[in-house]
Amino acid sequence: MKALRFHGKNDLRYEDIPIPKVGKGQVKIRPSWVGICGTDLHEYMGGPNLCPTTPHPITKETVPLTFGHEFSGIIDEVGPDVTNYNKGDRVAVQPIIYDGTCGACLEGLHNCCWSNGFVGLSGWGGGLAEYIVVPTTTLYRLPDNVPLEIGALIEPLAVGWHAVKISPFREGDAVLILGGGPIGISVLLALKARGASKIIVSEISKKRQEFAKNFGAHYVIDPTKEDVVKRCRDLCDQQGVHVVYDCAGVQAGLDSAIHAVRARGTVVNIAIWEKACSIVPNDLTFKERKYMGVATYSVGDFQEVIDAISVGEMKPRDMITLKIKLTEVEEKGFKTLINDKDNHVKVLVEVGGG
Repeated sequence: MKALRFHGKNDLRYEDIPIPKVGKGQVKIRPSWVGICGTDLHEYMGGPNLCPTTPHPITKETVPLTFGHEFSGIIDEVGPDVTNYNKGDRVAVQPIIYDGTCGACLEGLHNCCWSNGFVGLSGWGGGLAEYIVVPTTTLYRLPDNVPLEIGALIEPLAVGWHAVKISPFREGDAVLILGGGPIGISVLLALKARGASKIIVSEISKKRQEFAKNFGAHYVIDPTKEDVVKRCRDLCDQQGVHVVYDCAGVQAGLDSAIHAVRARGTVVNIAIWEKACSIVPNDLTFKERKYMGVATYSVGDFQEVIDAISVGEMKPRDMITLKIKLTEVEEKGFKTLINDKDNHVKVLVEVGGG
C-alpha cells in the first residue's frame, strides 16, 4: 500500500509498505481525511523530537514512521474477537498510545501516561496511508450527520474541549485566548458551546484575527498595537478575565496572561513551548492566581465533541481552509502551512474521501 513516511528533517517519502494485518482487539481502517497538525510541521522542520529515534517503549518503533494523527476513516476489516464494530462503520480515531500500567494510567489519566505516544507520531502506522490497524479502544463512531471530513477535526477540537473542561471555567466567565491558530479556534468553539460571556482573543495576524471574529470571538486584540492587560481589565470591570488559555507559547504572551487574569484567576497552558520561559512567582502569589498545564484529551472528550457537533453546539466546518490529495502533502500541505500559515486554520488531506 502507499503511505507518506517521515524519515527525518525535511524528509517525507511516498512509499510502498506492507498492508498491516488485523489481530485480536483490532480493526483495519481505510483513512478518509487527515488533518496536518503543527506537531507534524515541527517534526518536519526540526527533525525527530516526538517521533522516536530509539525504540519507543510501547510501540518499539523508530523513524521512519507514517505521519497522520488527526483522522477519520471507514472500517475495512475487524479482528476475530471484535463484536462491537463492523466493516463499513465510520469512525474517528483517538490516537493516544498508553501503557495502561503506570501511575497515571492506573488513575485513568491515559493522556499523562509516563510512556505515552501517538498513532501517526510514535508508531502503529498513521492516517496518511491507504490502511491502518488500530485497537478498538481508539475508535469513536461518527453519527450520520457528522461527515468524515468533520471527523478529521475531532482530534484538535478535543484538545480545546479538554482544556476548557478541566480548567476552572464556568458558564458566564470572561476569558482570554492567546493565539488564533487551530488550537486557539478549538478553544474558542468549546467556550462558545459552554457559554462564555466574553471571549477575548489576542492575535497578531490580521487574517487570524478575522478567523477569530468569524468563529465568534467577542473582542480581538492585536498585542502589537494594544495593551492586552489594560484592554482585558477595561472589558471586565477592572478585574481582569477569569481564565486565560495560552495557545501561543511565547514569553510576551505569558507575561500579559498573568497580569490579565483577575485575583484567583487561572492561566491554562496548552501550548508546546520551544524555549524555556520564566515566571515571577510573586505575580501569582500576591493575587492568588493559578497556573496549570493541560495535555491533549482524556477519556470521554472525543465523544463529547462528537455529540456537540451532532446537536449543533459546535460548528467547525469553516476551520477547513484547504483540501489536498495524499500525493500533495509536502508541496501543497506542509509548505503551504510553513510559508502561508496565517491564511489557514486546518489543511485536510483526502486519502480515501467519503
